[in-house]
Amino acid sequence: MSTKVNIQYVGFESKVLVREYTFLVVEASTPPREFTLTIPHRAFDSHRARYQDAAAICLLRLQRELASQSNHPQEKRFKITDADLADYDRAHTRKAVRR
Repeated sequence: MSTKVNIQYVGFESKVLVREYTFLVVEASTPPREFTLTIPHRAFDSHRARYQDAAAICLLRLQRELASQSNHPQEKRFKITDADLADYDRAHTRKAVRR
């Protein structure tokens, strides 16, 4: 059974090829853990990701990683893939309203 975790967005840093988004995962039974997720600049340049959505895209991926590994993934760094971007886009695209 998984315990409740608190995920805190720390911030981002722009690197040469990627933007790095940092999160802290706080759980009562363990010390805080830091996770870093990266999005390539080309995803922003090609309009597959928007800067204002980037932290939410990373959070969605981190939540999936935590859920699939009982809140304790082996990895601390994750790369946002085209599939992650497509998943976010599908989940946040408004459906056209028919009149």
